[in-house]
Amino acid sequence: MSFHKNHWLLFSVIFFGYIALSWIVAIGPAIWVQDHAHALPGAKPLTPIERRGLQVYVAEGCIACHTQQVRPLKMDAVWGRPSAPGDYAYVKPLDIWHPYAPAVLGSERTGPDLTSIGARQPSEIWQYLHLYNPRSVSPDSIMPAFPWLFKVVAKPPADALVVPLPPTYAPPSGTVVATDKAKDLVAYLLSLKQVPLQVACGSGAK
Repeated sequence: MSFHKNHWLLFSVIFFGYIALSWIVAIGPAIWVQDHAHALPGAKPLTPIERRGLQVYVAEGCIACHTQQVRPLKMDAVWGRPSAPGDYAYVKPLDIWHPYAPAVLGSERTGPDLTSIGARQPSEIWQYLHLYNPRSVSPDSIMPAFPWLFKVVAKPPADALVVPLPPTYAPPSGTVVATDKAKDLVAYLLSLKQVPLQVACGSGAK
C-alpha cells in the first residue's frame, strides 16, 4: 500500500513526528534547564510581598509589553549583562492552579526591558508615579496608566502611602494613595536587580 495513499499512516507519522520533535527540540531541553538551574550566588528568593507583586505583574499583563531577558547583543547592553538560567531559579509557579512558572521573560519590548529595573530606577516614589500615570515622570511614554491600583481619598489615613503627583496629573480633589496591590507590585519591581556574574562565578574579575 502506498504511503501517500494511506491517510491514517500519513497522519500518524506527521502527528507523532511533530510530538517527538517538539519534545526533543523544545519541551525536553526546557524541563532539563528548569530542573538543573541553580540560583546565582548573591541572589535572594522573593519575599512574600514581592511574590504577591509578581502575581499582580502577571495579572495586569505587564509581560505583554516588557521582557526580562537581556540578549548577548551589543544593543541590549543598556539593560544589563546577558541573562543566565540562574537568574530565573526563584521564579516559581504562583499557585496550585498554575503549575508552571510565569513567563516573565516575555517576547516583546513595547516598553523597556525590566531585568534590572530595581537598579535603574530605585526610587519607590518614581515607581508609584509611573504606575499611576507614566506621563507624570516620562512625558513621551506610551504605557497605559494603572489608576485602579490606587485610591483617591478626601483625607488619607496616617499610615497611607501618599503619591505626590504633580498638580497637572493630580485629581481635581482628594489625595491619591497606593493600594496593597500597588505596594506589592512596586516591591516586586524594585526587587528586579541582576547579580553581577563576577560575584556569581567567584572569579574576582573586574
